[in-house]
Amino acid sequence: MLPVFFGLIALILIASIFLFVMSHKHGSIFGSGKMRKNREFALKEANKRLSQNPNDPEALYTLAGIYFEESNWDKSMKAYETLTEIISANPTKGIDKFEVFLRYGLSARKLNLLEQAYKGFSVAKGLRNDNFEANYELGSIEFERKNYEKAVQLLQQARIQQPDNPAVLRSLGHAFFRLKKPKDAMNFIRKAIDLAPDDKESLYTLAECYHEARQLEQALRIFNHLRADPILGPNSCLIAGSIRLEMRQYESAVHDFEIGLRHQNIRIDILMELRYKLASTLIKLNEIGKAIPFLKLIQSENASYKDVNILLGKYVELHANRNLQVFLMAPSADFIALCRKIVMGYFPRAKVKITNITVAKSDWADILAEVDTVKWSDLIMFRFIRTQGLVGELTVRDFHSHLKDVKAGKGICMSVGTYSEEAKRYTEARLIDLIEKGQLQGILNSLNVNATSSRK
Repeated sequence: MLPVFFGLIALILIASIFLFVMSHKHGSIFGSGKMRKNREFALKEANKRLSQNPNDPEALYTLAGIYFEESNWDKSMKAYETLTEIISANPTKGIDKFEVFLRYGLSARKLNLLEQAYKGFSVAKGLRNDNFEANYELGSIEFERKNYEKAVQLLQQARIQQPDNPAVLRSLGHAFFRLKKPKDAMNFIRKAIDLAPDDKESLYTLAECYHEARQLEQALRIFNHLRADPILGPNSCLIAGSIRLEMRQYESAVHDFEIGLRHQNIRIDILMELRYKLASTLIKLNEIGKAIPFLKLIQSENASYKDVNILLGKYVELHANRNLQVFLMAPSADFIALCRKIVMGYFPRAKVKITNITVAKSDWADILAEVDTVKWSDLIMFRFIRTQGLVGELTVRDFHSHLKDVKAGKGICMSVGTYSEEAKRYTEARLIDLIEKGQLQGILNSLNVNATSSRK
């Protein structure tokens, strides 16, 4: 009787396992009624066998399968992990080794245990080199490890099995982008977006591809579309504004940066760069008063951020002196008008007639004037240099050469910067006066005072 009894038990267990496997194949998990009872029975019998032999491969296989189908990843991984050790040492008939290692990898992947997942998928791939899941998962892990060349190789193998899989196309596109191959990346990402239009991260990466490929209009269209996105919006605004800044579309760049700063919970590095780029663009628009608060905000949070201290030192002073601002930053016509005022008032009670004005791009302007006073008359040349930096000997030599060409009796060179020692030595034996920052600021301030007095 005993052999018959145990035979019946074995048949029941085999039937339970068969039902369990069939439910896997048809995508159904143990539900209500009879299937739930079968699940409970299979689980009970597997645990009973494991209590007698913790390394019972058939029982572990049953248990691991139940946990895997129920998405109980922690328990399924532990069961499959034990099973991988057993069947590696002693292959067991009736247990699919490939399935065991693949599911071990999938369970570990769900738990973000990449080392264990990689081990499982590697063995599974060794058993079935053309398996889609093994190749795709290995490629994804290599991507996360930033091994982009390996990721591309594995993902390309996965694509052979499923050419139109959006996840594979997406991963390939992102991997090629990290490899600085924007054209290859665009090809795959566009296909992935066609299949999954709501993938904003891929849309953002596509815009970055266009940007790197210098297809700026296409990049701007996408970044503009993403500006309002709560996650991708701030950086989209930053890049869009930077592109427009590069294209000298300053008003549009300001608009982009301002939209970016309206977002909540902006990553600190993006926040600082948005403020910095906005301040820099406002300065280019000569809106120094609007730029200074952003520079001060950056300084209060990170005093060593780029050249923010230098910019504040420069532009706070400029903002306080309108004529100094015109001298350094205004359009050429306003700059020349200011220089003419300086020439006309430089010699008190003199009769001055400007005869020629020469402008060298935005670097300096030379003004030639006939000056008549009670005691003397002469042809004087003024050079106004638009810099707060160091003026070297070459600039002064060039000025002296120009003096001789026009036969001027004397030269007066003005700069808000300072002159090098070589420049000063060069002018010691020549009729050239060097006017530095302090003196020029005094002259500019006197123009403000005179303008105020005349209005009164």
